[in-house]
Amino acid sequence: MSVDVVTFGCRLNAFESELIARHAEAAGASDTIVINSCAVTNEAVAQARQTIRKLKRERPAARIVVTGCAAQTQAGMFADMPEVDRVMGNEDKLQLDAWRATAQALAPPRIGIDTSEKVAVSDIMAVTEMAPHLVEGFQRGLPRVFVQVQNGCDHRCTFCIIPFGRGNSRSVPMGAVVDQVRALAARGHAEIVLTGVDLTSYGHDLPGTPKLGRLVKQILRHVPELQRLRISSIDSIEADADLLDALADDARLMPHLHLSLQAGDDLILKRMKRRHSRADAVAFCDHVRLLRPDIALGADLIAGFPTETEDMFVRSLELVEECGLAFLHVFPYSPRPGTPAARMPQVDGAVIRERARRLRAAGEVALRQRLDAEIGCEREVLIESATQGRTEHYLPVAVTGAASGTVQRLKIAGHDESKLLVQSSLSSLGQAGR
Repeated sequence: MSVDVVTFGCRLNAFESELIARHAEAAGASDTIVINSCAVTNEAVAQARQTIRKLKRERPAARIVVTGCAAQTQAGMFADMPEVDRVMGNEDKLQLDAWRATAQALAPPRIGIDTSEKVAVSDIMAVTEMAPHLVEGFQRGLPRVFVQVQNGCDHRCTFCIIPFGRGNSRSVPMGAVVDQVRALAARGHAEIVLTGVDLTSYGHDLPGTPKLGRLVKQILRHVPELQRLRISSIDSIEADADLLDALADDARLMPHLHLSLQAGDDLILKRMKRRHSRADAVAFCDHVRLLRPDIALGADLIAGFPTETEDMFVRSLELVEECGLAFLHVFPYSPRPGTPAARMPQVDGAVIRERARRLRAAGEVALRQRLDAEIGCEREVLIESATQGRTEHYLPVAVTGAASGTVQRLKIAGHDESKLLVQSSLSSLGQAGR
C-alpha cells in the first residue's frame, strides 16, 4: 500500500484512521506512513515518538505524517523530530483538501524544509459543525463497524487534555446518522457501534437539542434490518430517559455499557471536576441492572490522581464490586501539561503503579466471575473471525467453523479465564447465521 496508518488510542481514532487512509490515497500520497496519535497519557505520546523513530529506521525513504490528539496539542514537539515530514491537526486529517496540500508538500524535491513549514494544524476550537463521515471503503462482511456521531468535549475535567485536541462538542445531524447506519446495514455489517469523544453530550448543538437516547430510538425504528446496535463509552450522569428506555425495551441495543467513572471517592471526583458522585455511579449501575438484568458494565478508572490517599484509592477499588464492573480500563495517572491537575500535589510514581496493578487485579477477578456466570447460558455470538466471536455483552468467545459476520446462537460450556468456550464446534451445532 502507498499509505500505511498506525493508530493509537480510542475507537474514534480507529474509525478516523479508515478515513485518513482513503483521503491520503485519493490525494496521491505515496510511500507515506501516518501516525494517528493519542494524547490521553504521557505514555501514549512517548509510544508515538518511539514508533516514529522505529518506522523511520525500517523505512528510511518513507514520508512520515503525524496527526491525532497529540499532534494537535504538541505540534511543535513532533515538528522538531527529524524523522517527521508533516504534522496535521485533528480537523485537518479528515479533509481531502488538506491531504491534497500535504501530498503536494511531501512530493520531491524537499530540500531544507523549515520546521514551521511542517505544521498544518488549524484552530480546533474554531470548529463549530460536524459533517458526517461515512467510510465507504469498509470491507463488505466486516462484522462490526463504527459510526462517528459526535466529536469534541465541552467539559473541563482537571486531568484531561483531550478537549484541546478535539475541540468543543459538535454532533452529526440525526438524519445523516440514520442514513449512514442504513447504508452500512445494507452492506451486510451485523453490528454498528456509535462512537464519539463525549457521546452523551450528543445533540446539544443541533436544532431541537435531541439527546443520545432519541438518536438511538430513531436508528432502531428506521433501520429495522439492523441486527445489533452498540454504544461506546458514556458519561452515566448524562444518560437520558430515552436511552434507558431503549436499553430496557429493544434487544437489538446490546446489553453492554462502558462508563466514564474515573474514581470512587467523592473528594477526588470533585478535584477531577467530574459531575457525578460515588452514590450517583452506584445508583446508575443498580438502575440499569434492574432494566436489563444481564447487562455487562465496564468503566474507566484512574489510579493515583493527585492528592489521592490510600483510603481514597480503596474507595475506587471497592467500586468495582459495588457497581458490578466486569471490564476495567485502568489509567495510571500522568500529568498532562496545561491541565489543572498537573499543578496539584502529585502521588509518588511507584505508588501510582502499584495502585494501577491492584485495580487491574480486581478487574481480572471481576471478569472471571462474569465468565463463570456465563456457563450454561445460550448467547447470540457475532462471529468476528475464524477463531473468535463476541456475545451481546462484548465477552470474547473462542469459535471454529463459522463465517465471519454471522450471528450464531451458542451454548457456553466454560472459559479459559480470558475467553468463553462453546459446547461444541459451530459446524456440529448446525446453527444457521441470521
